[in-house]
Amino acid sequence: MGDAGGGFGLALPELRALMELRGPEALLRLQRDLGGVPGLCRRLRTSPTDGLSEGPPELERRRRVFGRNWIPPRRPKSFAALVWEALQDVTLVILEVAALVSLGLSFYAPPSAADEACGQASGGAEDEGEAAAGWIEGAAILLSVACVVLVTASNDWSKERQFRGLQSRLQREQRAAVLRGGRLAQLPVADLVVGDVVQVKYGDLLPADGVLIQGNDLKIDESALTGESDHVRKAPDKDPLLLSGTHVMEGSGRMVVTAVGVNSQSGIIFTLLGAAGDDEDEGRDRKGKPQDGAVDTPQPKGKRQDGAVAMEMQPLKSAEGGDAAEGTGTRPRGGPKKEKSVLQAKLTQLAVQIGKAGLAMSAITVIILVLYFVIETFVVQGRPWLAECAPLYVQYWVKFFIIGVTVLVVAVPEGLPLAVTISLAYSVKKMMKDNNLVRHLDACETMGNATAICSDKTGTLTTNRMTVVQAFVGGSHFGHPPAPAALAPPTLDLLAQAIAINSAYTSKILPPEAPGALPRQVGNKTECALLGLALALGRDPEAERAQVPEEHLVKVFTFNSERKSMSTVTRRPGGGFRLFCKGASEMVLRRCSSMLDAGGSPRVLGAPEREELLRRVVEPMAGGGLRTLALAFRDFPPRPEPPWEDEAAVVRELTCIAIVGIEDPVRPERVPQVPEAIRKCQRAGITVRMVTGDNLDTARAIAAKCGILPAGSGEWLCLEGREFNRRIRNERGEVEQERLDKVWPKLRVLARSSPTDKHTLVKGIIDSTIGDQRQVVAVTGDGTNDGPALKKADVGFAMGIAGTDVAKEASDIILTDDNFSSIVKAVMWGRNVYDSIAKFLQFQLTVNVVAVIVAFTGACITQDSPLKAVQMLWVNLIMDTLASLALATEPPTEALLLRKPYGREHPLLSGTMLRNILGHAAYQLLVIFTLLFAGEVLFDIDSGRAAPLHAPPSEHFTIIFNTFVLMQLFNELNARKLHGERNVFEGVCANPTFCAIVLGTFAVQVLIVQFGGKPFSCSPLSAEQWLWCLFVGVGELLWGQVLVCVPGPGRRWPERSGPREHPEVAELGRGKVLWVRGLSRVQTQMRVVRAFRSNLGGGPPPLARPDPPLGLIGGGGPFGVPPHAELIFGDTRDIPLIDDTDAESEAPPIRAPPPNRNNNHGAPPGPLCPPPGRLHSLETSL
Repeated sequence: MGDAGGGFGLALPELRALMELRGPEALLRLQRDLGGVPGLCRRLRTSPTDGLSEGPPELERRRRVFGRNWIPPRRPKSFAALVWEALQDVTLVILEVAALVSLGLSFYAPPSAADEACGQASGGAEDEGEAAAGWIEGAAILLSVACVVLVTASNDWSKERQFRGLQSRLQREQRAAVLRGGRLAQLPVADLVVGDVVQVKYGDLLPADGVLIQGNDLKIDESALTGESDHVRKAPDKDPLLLSGTHVMEGSGRMVVTAVGVNSQSGIIFTLLGAAGDDEDEGRDRKGKPQDGAVDTPQPKGKRQDGAVAMEMQPLKSAEGGDAAEGTGTRPRGGPKKEKSVLQAKLTQLAVQIGKAGLAMSAITVIILVLYFVIETFVVQGRPWLAECAPLYVQYWVKFFIIGVTVLVVAVPEGLPLAVTISLAYSVKKMMKDNNLVRHLDACETMGNATAICSDKTGTLTTNRMTVVQAFVGGSHFGHPPAPAALAPPTLDLLAQAIAINSAYTSKILPPEAPGALPRQVGNKTECALLGLALALGRDPEAERAQVPEEHLVKVFTFNSERKSMSTVTRRPGGGFRLFCKGASEMVLRRCSSMLDAGGSPRVLGAPEREELLRRVVEPMAGGGLRTLALAFRDFPPRPEPPWEDEAAVVRELTCIAIVGIEDPVRPERVPQVPEAIRKCQRAGITVRMVTGDNLDTARAIAAKCGILPAGSGEWLCLEGREFNRRIRNERGEVEQERLDKVWPKLRVLARSSPTDKHTLVKGIIDSTIGDQRQVVAVTGDGTNDGPALKKADVGFAMGIAGTDVAKEASDIILTDDNFSSIVKAVMWGRNVYDSIAKFLQFQLTVNVVAVIVAFTGACITQDSPLKAVQMLWVNLIMDTLASLALATEPPTEALLLRKPYGREHPLLSGTMLRNILGHAAYQLLVIFTLLFAGEVLFDIDSGRAAPLHAPPSEHFTIIFNTFVLMQLFNELNARKLHGERNVFEGVCANPTFCAIVLGTFAVQVLIVQFGGKPFSCSPLSAEQWLWCLFVGVGELLWGQVLVCVPGPGRRWPERSGPREHPEVAELGRGKVLWVRGLSRVQTQMRVVRAFRSNLGGGPPPLARPDPPLGLIGGGGPFGVPPHAELIFGDTRDIPLIDDTDAESEAPPIRAPPPNRNNNHGAPPGPLCPPPGRLHSLETSL
């Protein structure tokens, strides 16, 4: 056995066999064959208390014998494989076949005797050299296809490399707390070896297989391996085996590592699923959540199917197959399935519609060309079918087919996925610099459409460096940590023990790393604040812990979100037991029956005293933004021993030692501060809600400091979890969406919330259908209890520093600096992705419309396409790859935060975009058709229309091709603006990629025209012809300025949400303002006259009220106005005034606006319109 184990007492197969057992069977094998945990540690030559004490050579030897804690990733696809995949594109395959047929037929020459019989079909304009060059067109098409394939493969290859790098970074970030030589160290999990002693705690993702040495109320979620959702309780004397890839949901403990890497349980499953890449296709229709572990283990998600466990790979699929990068994946079947992202759904629908239209146009083009040729040749000219002419006829038909396919190539937006990929990849790379580590690509653009953010308080909005600043001890309230002399010795001893023992032993205060710096807080920050208080009282927590080692603790009730407290039971030196408890003040005080007085003696704490304590001590602390904790104890006699498993019977009749107020200050970052970041979110139309487990008063105070609750605003709701559930549940305890819809729009703070409350709120907001648009919800969290809400949210943010592994795994984006301010950057980048895709669409669809119409019209009228197949492919390359690279790499600007989110239902093509697409297409079509039918006259050149089959390239069609490409280049500048901005050059120098692509494309175009010759069907142009082509191209910019002045269908900037209106809105709304104000003034004067006449009791009858213009307002009268109703403009609150005097002198009467159903922070409602009466018009006007 020793030889087999490489000098150790256990061989690798034995350890693997042990870890495959479960429950009592595993415990029996461990105790009977290995001598329990002590015997296992002896065989592995490790210490259960101090861990390994070996140097690097011995550790390396362990890796050779038992393996490394690393699983080799699936080999990346080679460049040749990516090329082969790109060649599978259907349109490219059709082009390849057509080009090969054309190439083969070009070498066939009909007998000279048949020339006359074949007639016009054979043509006569070409000489022998031109006929011999007929193969060039087919070869050029093949060459163009090769270029497209190489570019696509290169993009895929670089994309795969980039996301492998992303996965590598995710892996390096997970560390484990390892005991080596008696010292606790944070090591990358890849450095773990068999025999290491690892400390595990609430929220950890287990990095390797192991056997539990000591545990405190440890519960594990093993659903990733077994598919069972119930948490499994682990204990050294019941079920001691811990498996890699499972999550610690409660408690803490220590384990000795027994299997790593491919020998661990998750590693074995990974190997069975095809580590060599056999199951590569499985990643194509699923989106795996990437691991944050340094173990390159794809953690499996289990789901029972047909009695077997169907496992799913968990790591980032884009890092291996690149599938997630294209935003087409879904969540694993083992978890809740998310619907398509906002942009995915819109792009899919648009691509299908464009593809169908392109296919129809392509088919019609081919049919018309073939029919015209057949009718002209065999009917009009009356020529008989000759066998020797068949190859020539087929050549014509192949030419027509190639024209039809090129129309399809240009019409189908195959560059759309590429544009999305480039934009997302570019954004993800830049977002890393803004402290956003994106794990799922589609989360990037989804964040740009977010309408609500449900944020945790601790660590996200605050610094998560906690300090005790107030204390109530011995009946005295201290506004600062008390001096040791101010406390009675018994109280001081109890307080020091309660702090040191009743906390995780991994929580410590370490010396500062640099002189003058603050001491380092390691572990739970709340416990670190209490440890800091113990140090301030002159007591050493480590000395207290040394007297009561962790393995000697009798029972530990660890903290969780339901319990909101932690209790630890120890043995007293004189016999008996002592229980220490700490937790939320109101919950612990409810279990207290006494409290220590100034002398350290307990005095009775009745209900009146308890209420007085809450009112005088707890509420003022919480109102000041402090987290309040109560510390208590209870002594038990040695006999009878209490039932430790019955928490309710044990944790009661406590004696309160102290109440402390812990400060967690709002983040003090200089630029931007958290309040400023929240203001930016609100200005961008995003509602921020705080969801926390803290006291309601504390949460409300922090929310006010951050700006979540506007000062002096009483219309927003701040609820505790209990009240929240009372409002949203029916008599049977079921959540009703209708009830929830009455709560969430005004809810801003949810305190004392459980994980279920947070999940219910997020699900309710997402599922709600009230308002003009459905909500897109982002959630931030750091704890294990935040996992369900993070998974349910459209975008989940986890804290990179304070976040648990469970939270990180459930998230879509990791905030590497734990700062809410970084979320603003994510919003900005997300909106930039959406706008970048819209810019590309605006450009591409213009080219689509023009190219398809030109090819179709040319086929119908001239029986040829003015743009040849190779030229179309070059245009397609400009339109797809180069344009997507240029327009998808635009950097974001702060102006993106001046508009509200688009939402789920907002059309991808806005009215302004449609106006730009159709307007520029009309200009280009006018130019091309003018050149097509009158170009030979304008330039005094030969006509290129009705050219024979192998005719040489003409200057006529070369000018058309050159003008078309130059118009696209200048229109690319126009496409940079989506909302009708006039200055299309603004910020162009900030994007060197755009400048390089535009200039590079122009240079290549010059080379193609001047030196392309027969392959590109181009004839060199003179300088004068080039200048005319450039002049027409520059005309695109001038035409763009004309289009800005034309109102598009439904043209409007998304509704503003900040105090400053976008300049375009002010310009667009000026006519409406003048019209409404003028009408209002006339009507006001008429009302005044009528009111005075009515008061005088006589005179002519009142003047008739002028009818408002149709369409301004709605109602039931002849023009949609109720009879005898005042003229009311429901949206006048959004109409800007022309000058300041108008605001003071007159304001048209308005109704109270409807509830802000989009859940955006809006202006307070205006006054209700009083009922009509005498002098009513005058009063409301005044």
